[in-house]
Amino acid sequence: MMRLALEEAAKSGADVPVGAVLCRDGQVIAAAHNEREAGGGPFAHAEMLAMQRAFERLGERRLRGCTLYVTLEPCPMCAGAMVMAEVDACVFGAYDPRQGCCGSVYDLPEDPAFFHRVRCTGGLLEAECAGQLRLFFQNKRK
Repeated sequence: MMRLALEEAAKSGADVPVGAVLCRDGQVIAAAHNEREAGGGPFAHAEMLAMQRAFERLGERRLRGCTLYVTLEPCPMCAGAMVMAEVDACVFGAYDPRQGCCGSVYDLPEDPAFFHRVRCTGGLLEAECAGQLRLFFQNKRK
């Protein structure tokens, strides 16, 4: 699933290459990549788009039984959306020490203040996920 998320991230074009795949019972329900620069606006993060597409496809308000695979640790907005959508788990590749809210800066999905908790695991294919991001920013700085 993380390899599919990496493939999705490669489609990000001018945007930061982040890809997300949401699955249930081993089946891909939805996939997305960042689309902020493509006119999607500030909420067009890969995770948000994948969850929205999953809602539309499943016709359900909650994403129980689903796991979200994402190439970069979710930000506060995406981590909060996972909680509100009642996603079961999130597996991410690269850690984000500046904005990551699944353990790096804050652990929003595990905060006991919220009704639902999302199990988060980081570091899956971390080198590949971080390498894709590093290459993007190196090229952008040139």
